[in-house]
Amino acid sequence: MPDPTPDSVSPAQGAAVAPPTLSAIFLAFVNTSLSGFGGAMPWVRRTIVERRRWMTPQEFNEVFSLAQFIPGPNALNLAIVFGARFRGPVGAIVAFCGLMGPPLVIVIVLAALYDRYGDIDVLNRILTGVSAAAVGLIIAFVAKMIQPLLKRRDWTVAVALAGFVGVAIIQWPLPIVFVVLAPISIGLAWFKR
Repeated sequence: MPDPTPDSVSPAQGAAVAPPTLSAIFLAFVNTSLSGFGGAMPWVRRTIVERRRWMTPQEFNEVFSLAQFIPGPNALNLAIVFGARFRGPVGAIVAFCGLMGPPLVIVIVLAALYDRYGDIDVLNRILTGVSAAAVGLIIAFVAKMIQPLLKRRDWTVAVALAGFVGVAIIQWPLPIVFVVLAPISIGLAWFKR
């Protein structure tokens, strides 16, 4: 299925993009699940925001925030919320199947192969290289997600930095950082509107 808008048209230019069909949702998430080595989230964002323009960067960040808040894998939560937002419960199921179907089959096959050949030294070196590439993808994804926050130049960057410092540097448990920062962030957002 071709892109609904050419890559040269930006959301800022006012390109109206029709809501995705069920088949478009399914194919988009199949494509991202097959592209998402090291994590599907950077590919989900690229498809939804940059290629298909079904959401703006800010809308994606809001849905991603909800996906992180809900227990479970972030990419899966985001797919379900995205599908439900545009096509209701059926859209959520279609997005889930598109994201989870192909990797499930691949992982089952790879697990069987790893069980048989996992002790080969070359395989361990390959997996080390793949993990380095995955870290690079995560760093690129975070850099793209923070751009809308930096443009706003308000309290959101301070909250993001506080979360990073709390978890990554001070190494407080994530639930404690979340319980402290979520009410502060919600309160600031409420006050600013």
